[in-house]
Amino acid sequence: MEFQDILYSEAGGVATITINRPKVYNAFNANTCEELIKAFSKAGWNKDIGVVVLTGAGEKAFCTGGDQSGDGYGGRGTVGLPIEELQSVIRDIPKPVIARVNGYAIGGGNVLVTLCDLAIASETAIFGQVGPRVGSVDPGFGTAYLARIIGEKRAREIWYLCRKYTAKEALEWGLINAAVPADQLDAETKKWCDEILQMSPTAIALAKRSFNVDSENIRGIGAFAMQALALYYETDESKEGGNAFREKRKPEFRKYVK
Repeated sequence: MEFQDILYSEAGGVATITINRPKVYNAFNANTCEELIKAFSKAGWNKDIGVVVLTGAGEKAFCTGGDQSGDGYGGRGTVGLPIEELQSVIRDIPKPVIARVNGYAIGGGNVLVTLCDLAIASETAIFGQVGPRVGSVDPGFGTAYLARIIGEKRAREIWYLCRKYTAKEALEWGLINAAVPADQLDAETKKWCDEILQMSPTAIALAKRSFNVDSENIRGIGAFAMQALALYYETDESKEGGNAFREKRKPEFRKYVK
């Protein structure tokens, strides 16, 4: 497969998927999501692959969510990019997915970390949400599933205040599994992959399915809520967030509330 926005490689039973848009801090658009879906599907059903690693190109960012630099996402899906399908494929493939968090994991990037089975971060990584600041929200796995992982109070704090959090805080809250010095990130990720590769692939697949069953209702919640999100994106209030971001000013949301 040839990709424009991502890099894909396989070695020693591990598939590595890298969001390769460092100029925009590895933010994704519709095409990026399409390519990620294809890459996860390729790796997920390859019997020679036992673990999938998701990361971002460069040292600054893992992923900073939807690319706000353009006018909309311009693709298929309820909100103009197939984010629901991307989230689903990460959960549906029978292989553990490890987030190798090398920098900023903000917005939709933070949601990707939440969705991955495991997460290993550089001590310099930064986590957080920006949705309500730019007129957006992830009304499914990014909210309800996050609350299951780190607790209701912390999840609400992340979404209501849109603060940034350190890898140390993310580790203490249970959002990630390990935080290591930046120069040890690759070695630590490889260590975890090597340990998983020693396990029974079928047992691991059954375990992943079992974990997912308990939170599968969130997929339905998200699908329903995405319809409301699509309507919200058409409002002046939501558009104010994107416009303010591009114009580098503080948004004035409340003047659009009727």
